[in-house]
Amino acid sequence: MTLGQGQHYLAIPGPSVMPDRVLAAMHRAAPNIYEGAMTDAMPGIVADLKSIARTRHDVAIYIGNGHAAWEAALANTHAPGDLALVLATGRFAHGWAGMADAMQIDTRIIDHGTSTPVDPARLAEALAADPEHRIKSVLVVQADTSTSVLSDIAPLRAVLDAAGHPALLMVDCIASLACDRFEMDAWGVDLMVAGSQKGLMTPPGMAFVFFNDRARAAAPAHVSSYWDWRPRTAAKNLSQYFCGTAPTHHLFALREALDMIAEEGMEAVWTRHDTLARAIWAAAEGWRAGGALRLNVGDAAHRSRAVTTLHLPQPKATELRRWLEANAGVTLGIGLGFETDDDPDATGTFRIGHMGHVNAHMVMGVLGVVEAGLNALDIPHGAGALSAASEVISVV
Repeated sequence: MTLGQGQHYLAIPGPSVMPDRVLAAMHRAAPNIYEGAMTDAMPGIVADLKSIARTRHDVAIYIGNGHAAWEAALANTHAPGDLALVLATGRFAHGWAGMADAMQIDTRIIDHGTSTPVDPARLAEALAADPEHRIKSVLVVQADTSTSVLSDIAPLRAVLDAAGHPALLMVDCIASLACDRFEMDAWGVDLMVAGSQKGLMTPPGMAFVFFNDRARAAAPAHVSSYWDWRPRTAAKNLSQYFCGTAPTHHLFALREALDMIAEEGMEAVWTRHDTLARAIWAAAEGWRAGGALRLNVGDAAHRSRAVTTLHLPQPKATELRRWLEANAGVTLGIGLGFETDDDPDATGTFRIGHMGHVNAHMVMGVLGVVEAGLNALDIPHGAGALSAASEVISVV
């Protein structure tokens, strides 16, 4: 017997839950891609994306995932031999660095481990050691999906300005956009990358690169025609926006998702994510009091509001995930970036995604079945976790 029948809940950190409105918006015949309603809709889509990013500057849209956004960002700002300084707090910063290496961009990684945010003082030291201004860019992930570490971005711009260093500040917001507060222009970010499949509640397949005039001016002598963002941001038709056939049904979905975000309001979206994340953390602290379960990030100020990474003694995290999927209709995220020789599959780590189309009963449902799984598997844990979570939600 299983209690997993019914609506399954994919509580992984992306792809996130897609609203019924978004799914319904996609359920239609293909449109005319040469003129008409879809072409007419593009300026509004662009404007609303920029509003979410809090920027007055440009955005280029690509058919691709977050890795496509990484490559597009690098291709438009770096030439082989340029130096990128990568401030790493988890697997995805290392992934961006690896892509730069593959593009023959020199990289230097300042590794902050897997549970602490970027330290502006370490950036200041690196800039002071670069009097010739060889560093072309500083790459940082605002919220690393593997670790759930959230780094402060505005202090990094302050360090760059204090040093008088011309490096571009480039931020990965693939996990965090429309979940964690982000202010591109106010924080002095030159370039930001994002994807459609997390806080934007749209199927995987669209990548976004937001960039200002400083980033535009950094263009190398040659950019391949597909990655070149210049024709995309000067587009007058769908073919120019996408360097070919547009992802029509993704655009239908995105338009509906942007409408939903606008109806709720960006401040309210951020507040909702903050409250639900704090409920999860409260439950985790309750469980920790009587067992070995623990949050990966100790300081709540440095935890993402989009994803929470937790640890159990190996292989208990994997056992718990599998029990929930088989018996409770919930899929949690696997461990990423915590693989070791003793635990090559990161069986001691799991993640809860709480991004995008998520509300109180969904989060409380996940927490309830996690506790059921802890009981079923005889994993020691403290009492009162669900009460602590409900207390957070009740004071809204």
